[in-house]
Amino acid sequence: MSTTAKLKDVLTTGEVAKICNVAPRTVSKWFDTGTLTGYRIPGSKDRRIPLAQLIKFMKHHGMPLNGLMTGATRVMIVDDEADIVEVLERILEDEAKYEVEIAKSGFMAGITAEKSRPHVILLDMHLKDIDGREVAKVVKSNPDLQLTKVIAMSGTLGEADLKSLVGSGFDGYLKKPFNVRQVIQTIEDATNVTY
Repeated sequence: MSTTAKLKDVLTTGEVAKICNVAPRTVSKWFDTGTLTGYRIPGSKDRRIPLAQLIKFMKHHGMPLNGLMTGATRVMIVDDEADIVEVLERILEDEAKYEVEIAKSGFMAGITAEKSRPHVILLDMHLKDIDGREVAKVVKSNPDLQLTKVIAMSGTLGEADLKSLVGSGFDGYLKKPFNVRQVIQTIEDATNVTY
């Protein structure tokens, strides 16, 4: 999926943005303030970031390097039902080759998302510790997670209720029980955004 699957020595701001899961303008800001070292193409405004500089920057800021090496989509599952989490994790890693993180509570979701910067969060709406809408609000209000897509999951909300969540902090929904194809399709639809 990522253009860096075959690692290049020099990256564009768009490629760096995808790896770090931030907006391209954020990368430009890092570059312009000297936080991220690179160079401009002579006679152009285009910026280029050497891979070595990006790795140094990511390590310095505690950013996960996993997406850099594989170019894989990072998915975080937030659900307190162990059986669902186990099955989803196995399928998403084995079938779809996604990198998967797990959070078993809304509280842990915030901490884990901050650390792993997932491309997509599959969020159960009925967590024991907090309402899913609150978790989505926290994610969407974090400037570092502005490109993270949040997908609502529920077995009790009706189709109309789930549809109404889209646009209010959610980028899609899955009604439980769902099949593997639906999950993968929903993730692909959410991440299929051109920069």
